[in-house]
Amino acid sequence: MLLTVHPVATTVIRPRSNKLIEAMVNEAQRKLALADIRENIARSGLHIYLVSGGATPRFAYTIGLSESIGAELILAGAIFYMKDDVRKIVNGIAAQLKADRGREVFEITGLGSFVLRRASSSWAAEFMLGAFDYYQKREIPALQIVPDTAHWTIDVPDMAAPWSATREPIWRWQREAWTYPVSKEATATTNLAALHGERVTEAVRWEEDNWELFAGAGPDVSKDELRIVPLGTLLAADPSLVAVINLEVGAGLWRDDISEWHPWARNRAK
Repeated sequence: MLLTVHPVATTVIRPRSNKLIEAMVNEAQRKLALADIRENIARSGLHIYLVSGGATPRFAYTIGLSESIGAELILAGAIFYMKDDVRKIVNGIAAQLKADRGREVFEITGLGSFVLRRASSSWAAEFMLGAFDYYQKREIPALQIVPDTAHWTIDVPDMAAPWSATREPIWRWQREAWTYPVSKEATATTNLAALHGERVTEAVRWEEDNWELFAGAGPDVSKDELRIVPLGTLLAADPSLVAVINLEVGAGLWRDDISEWHPWARNRAK
């Protein structure tokens, strides 16, 4: 089962008891979540958490595999893949691991090949909060799922090295406060070329909290190459994109591979 984590919504009945109400609701939600995890582990041997939202890239991790293979799995970033793909990848690798603990390369039909990398405990501590809560342990071994070169994207960190915002700036807001003068929930519609590391050359702000940032000509991007990512992902990958923050809604910028930004006429943006 794939569980997406959302903030717990609460209804304030009396201002003076707001904190108590939130605590009660949160604890009730926690008990339901733990029961769900137990049921999934009993039925299929693992539970998959998918965490998204805010300035940090999406990530997924398992709970329950450490009981059978001695470690949990983490798929961090990898926005090349859709949510259903994430489930197939994690379940497929888990099944292959159970059948052959010594396997080094994992093939998932239609989704490419993957290797596993031992994740530093500093990364595991940031990502696997549900696993630590479920098992009530201070340390749980984790393996990072790493896609092949063709499916790699800029949001895939090297989790073998200890956590470092300098080394992996795209993940800095997992620990640091959001510093830009726009919502940390702001998103960017982009293309796989940009997510493979090519320079963004077109930028348009269509809504208050949504941009289009493309490597190459936007009209030439096919639907299957489009992805929606946190704006912070692209800002961290390329600091020169900070110029797009100040765009008015409906305005745009363009540049080529070597030039600076130029204003984009409204008729061109259309």
